[in-house]
Amino acid sequence: MSVMLDLQVASCSRQLPTSESLSQWVSSAVGTRRTQAQVSVRLVDAEEGQQLNWQWRGIQKATNVLSFPADLPQEVAAEVPLLGDIVVCVPVVEQEARTQDKSLAAHWAHMVVHGTLHLLGYDHQTGQEALVMERLEADILRELGFDDPYEDPIEGNV
Repeated sequence: MSVMLDLQVASCSRQLPTSESLSQWVSSAVGTRRTQAQVSVRLVDAEEGQQLNWQWRGIQKATNVLSFPADLPQEVAAEVPLLGDIVVCVPVVEQEARTQDKSLAAHWAHMVVHGTLHLLGYDHQTGQEALVMERLEADILRELGFDDPYEDPIEGNV
């Protein structure tokens, strides 16, 4: 499986993951679902994150990750491995990691895996969809050496 990562850094944070880590997380999420994948990952600060969330979702605040699946005609999609774009709002991810008492790397991995799964067509609009997506995320993150992001470490509950 081959993943081509186009990384765009538009954040002034000094705690960004490496392009190698981002590529590994995207590759793990893609897994065997595609033989080739091209994904753009843009790392942004709060202002751009809020602007994009407002423009595309009508929500007037920054969110952790936005995914924009490629909308290619079927005949083109078969030849072009473009999955789409992921936008990660760096300060939101950093704040969530602190608030949730998670390592920054674990939360970054989770957000990138989550965003990549959206590019692959997974969603969490219904309870059943959320359950499928969360289990898949947990499995991928465990394979990467991270804890299940949905498990309560104190009570062992999801």
